[in-house]
Amino acid sequence: MEVSTVTKGGGLRGKLNKVVLAYSGGLDTSVIVPWLRENYGCEVVCFTADVGQGIKELDGLEEKAKASGACQLVVKDLKEEFVRDYIFPCLRAGAIYERKYLLGTSMARPVIAKAMVDVAREVGADAVSHGCTGKGNDQVRFELTFFALNPELNVVAPWREWDITGREDAIEYAKKHNVPVPVTKKSIYSRDRNLWHLSHEGDILEDPANEPKKDMYMMSVDPEDAPDQPEYVEIGFVSGIPVSVNGKNLSPASLLAELNEIGGRHGIGRIDMVENRLVVKDSLALKYAELVYAGRWFDPLRESMDAFMKKITETTTGSVTLKLYKGSVSVTGRTSPHSLYRADISSFESGDIYNQADAAGFIRLYGLPVRVRAMLEKGI
Repeated sequence: MEVSTVTKGGGLRGKLNKVVLAYSGGLDTSVIVPWLRENYGCEVVCFTADVGQGIKELDGLEEKAKASGACQLVVKDLKEEFVRDYIFPCLRAGAIYERKYLLGTSMARPVIAKAMVDVAREVGADAVSHGCTGKGNDQVRFELTFFALNPELNVVAPWREWDITGREDAIEYAKKHNVPVPVTKKSIYSRDRNLWHLSHEGDILEDPANEPKKDMYMMSVDPEDAPDQPEYVEIGFVSGIPVSVNGKNLSPASLLAELNEIGGRHGIGRIDMVENRLVVKDSLALKYAELVYAGRWFDPLRESMDAFMKKITETTTGSVTLKLYKGSVSVTGRTSPHSLYRADISSFESGDIYNQADAAGFIRLYGLPVRVRAMLEKGI
């Protein structure tokens, strides 16, 4: 597999025949279509996975894809597979990242990437492409799946190659190439929705001190507008997997959709978090709790861990704003003079400190064992 890493307008122009692009119809993937054709002289097959993002997200996609320059749009309904083979295993394992994030995007990327590999085989494509930036985890999730399932595919990651430095530039590029896009400069969010969740990043959320706007929550009512009376729900399980709601057997996707409807009208499931990339402290916190629970307060290990915790929290100084309402408490903002958060690094807009192209080398090394194993299994 070759992962393209050339920057500043270079690349493998003319060397790719057909590329399968993970396509949402949003800003990034819309401008990628003409960019791929310009820079690689290739046909572009847009692929959209229905993972429960809603019918409105799928409306008009074929017309939009072709207007952007794609030769075709392939849409696959992955809802049942997504819930059955990805969500339910994580649910059964109790998998929660940093004890708070329920992995909505993390679980969706592998099922989408797997389908892209299948489509690439079906249409005879020699490459796949995605619209992930070079600053986030999604690029890793997509590309490790490509490595594992077809190590011979080329991977094109435009955000690590092109001269577009941020969403503002992408909007201008779209206008220049007459590409229809759903955003304006006054409303810029990165939004991801599927049957499991709806997440927002960008814009005012770049500053962790800001409280999310009410209109960002689309799957649940404001708790202040939720019913005053409780509602009871019975969920049936078989071998650790949910199979029924209130005595009615449902398919995996239908069951989750039903629970989304019930929970949504009660304002259930809202999370405001600052995502971390490292989980050392979190894993030690679990071990610390185990020691205390087991009566080992005066154990040298607990004392050593306490010294470590004291050291790493020396700069944990600042304030957290909480919202209290009817038995619930939620964080609406956090500030600290020692915060490691840097908007110029974490923002979707490119900066001088972090070069998105640097991510390519990391992904190649990080995914090397997966790629080598796949090559061995395929006799490559």
